[in-house]
Amino acid sequence: MSARPRGHTVVVGGGLAGTAAALALADRGRRVTLLETRPRLGGLAFSFRRDSAVGPLTVDNGQHVYLRCCTAYRGFLDRVGGTALAPLQPRLDVPVFDAERRRLGRIRRAALPVPLHLAGTLARYPHLPPAERAAVVRAVAALRRLDPADPALDDQDFGGWLRRHGQRDRGIEAVWDLIGVAALNARADDISLGLAAMVFRTGLLSGPGAADIGLPSVPLGQLHDTLARAALDRAGVTVLTDTKVRRLRAAPGGWRVTVDSRRRGPEPGPDEVTADSVVLAVPQEAAHRLLPEGALADQGRLLRIGDAPILNIHVIYDRPVLRRPFLAALGSPVQWVFDRTGPAGLAERPGHRDQYLALSQSAARDEIQLPTDVLRKRYLPELARLLPRAAGARVRDFFVTRERAATFAPVPGVGRLRPGPVTRAPGLYLAGAWTATGWPATMEGAVRSGLAAARAVRI
Repeated sequence: MSARPRGHTVVVGGGLAGTAAALALADRGRRVTLLETRPRLGGLAFSFRRDSAVGPLTVDNGQHVYLRCCTAYRGFLDRVGGTALAPLQPRLDVPVFDAERRRLGRIRRAALPVPLHLAGTLARYPHLPPAERAAVVRAVAALRRLDPADPALDDQDFGGWLRRHGQRDRGIEAVWDLIGVAALNARADDISLGLAAMVFRTGLLSGPGAADIGLPSVPLGQLHDTLARAALDRAGVTVLTDTKVRRLRAAPGGWRVTVDSRRRGPEPGPDEVTADSVVLAVPQEAAHRLLPEGALADQGRLLRIGDAPILNIHVIYDRPVLRRPFLAALGSPVQWVFDRTGPAGLAERPGHRDQYLALSQSAARDEIQLPTDVLRKRYLPELARLLPRAAGARVRDFFVTRERAATFAPVPGVGRLRPGPVTRAPGLYLAGAWTATGWPATMEGAVRSGLAAARAVRI
């Protein structure tokens, strides 16, 4: 006879934070109910179906990658059985094309200890003159001396620190923003030095292979919804999608969670769920709305954690135009280009020649509201400039996905606004990439937050 579950926890939110929390709690013997507003799991890392001129496509809402140093997300992939579907590079290798100078360079590591693993690539990096390459090396050495947990770093901006350490605009563009914009969704001048130090120290300096890139070979929905649901089911977690939480109320011995269920069928879903503990794994604005008064000191600080958008541009050409899995760009509005032909399902079609490219445009506040036709006129010529084969190819489809609140804004001072998992209300906990994980708003940060909340729940 199996052991009786030790109490009941409701997890509100089925993104990576909530799913990770639910699995961890079930592993500890808790009875768990997971409530999600949407009809699917995955939060802001999801897939959807689209009818296109080339047939049905499976589209990721945005391009997501992870690094070898993302140990919590790697553990999540292993837990749901998805590790083989999101392989890591054997060794960091990022092709970087300068559109103005028409020159290709690479950021890659050698099989040497830190920091020698990057010495060769910096010495040969063609997008910087020798004097600026040496300045980058000195800045890397200075970064190693910073403690990302030092509260004083949170109030400083990364761009100012870089300039005080000899970095010029070209070096910031060609090295620091190339990486930082993708990882933090902001440019150096708009990033907390504490968060920047954490990203660069962990990704580049914590181990020789820490920055090796992992890229899903299947749609995100297969990892974060299909496989995650199966893992939750095996763990005994009750998953209720199409279920919006309206209110949390303290009750004797726990909490009452009032829900609005849009589920249809013979089992439409409850109007209320009771539990002895609740994990709120929702965006900060939703958490502020649901938290009882007094659950946090200065509860209004959640509303001062700003959002930052990401724009994703999707283009399908009638022939291959990019011969690499991905490409980073300098001297162009284009930031990163990824080949999504396989995950979208195009490669499975007999005789196909089409190629599906996705452009991931972070720090996109100036473009997020632009009409699709304006973006088409801006980005198709840029792709032709970066990829000569695109100039002679026919565009079979062009569309845009927009995540207006893709991440929290990593601005100076944000660290003091991010709460930990424990609230003042007994049995009520917080999770989400916006909480105090020490990480920026990444898949890794989301999973870490869920694990931290699960550890905090009293068994």
